[in-house]
Amino acid sequence: MSSRRLAVSLATLIMSTGLCISAAWADDQPQTFTGRVSDAMCGANHMMEGSAEDCTRACVRKGSKYALVVGEKVYTLDASDKATLDKLDQLANKNAKVTGTANGDTVAVKSVEASK
Repeated sequence: MSSRRLAVSLATLIMSTGLCISAAWADDQPQTFTGRVSDAMCGANHMMEGSAEDCTRACVRKGSKYALVVGEKVYTLDASDKATLDKLDQLANKNAKVTGTANGDTVAVKSVEASK
């Protein structure tokens, strides 16, 4: 009886470990997010007078990072590539499709393109 219990315990342990490893591996896979380009300081609601595009660009010039507003969620976009930053600047307050790896509320950006 105890060898059967040991076998069941080992099987449970092996399956649990496999599920944890596959879940961790899945978190590192790139995902695609579609939303409106903003900045991390203002998020969904811009505070400066004028257009949302101008506010986004001004906040980024002052040190804020770009952000993507997806429904009620605001993701900070972690991007350092000049071409990616230029594309985000062009898409200020426009819809974009961002592909990258999410870590909480931050997305490490791999690519950006305009979206409808």
